Amino acid sequence: MTTEIGLFGSIDAETLASAEEQKAPELVYGSAEEFLHEQLLPTYVRDVDGRAAKWCIEWYFHPEAVSRIEALWRAWEHLRLDGATGISVWYKDHADHHMSVLLDPRGPFYKCDMQKHRDPEHLEPKRAPSGWFPDVRQQLA
Repeated sequence: MTTEIGLFGSIDAETLASAEEQKAPELVYGSAEEFLHEQLLPTYVRDVDGRAAKWCIEWYFHPEAVSRIEALWRAWEHLRLDGATGISVWYKDHADHHMSVLLDPRGPFYKCDMQKHRDPEHLEPKRAPSGWFPDVRQQLA
């Protein structure tokens, strides 16, 4: 049996069924926050004393932390599917790296402590002179 696929020819039913089976697997966690509370923090335990490691109870006010936790969650969801070394790779290449940055006393939570969030100071660089960094999207069009 053959199923037509537009202008590009046809595909047999077995190949079509195989492609449907290869759809993205269901996520374990529905959000980076759920991943943080249910997986990351319960398994990645450190002594957060404010000197050697810092954390902010309102971590979600720190854009860098949100981005890194989102990256950790997405990498975990992908690598958990590798039954051989996926989780080891996740720890080595993702968790250890990002958590070291997040927990660093000079990291994104440098002004905070476990009891109080304090807004970080953001860098306010000057804009480069006009034309120094042309928009490459316009060159590609």
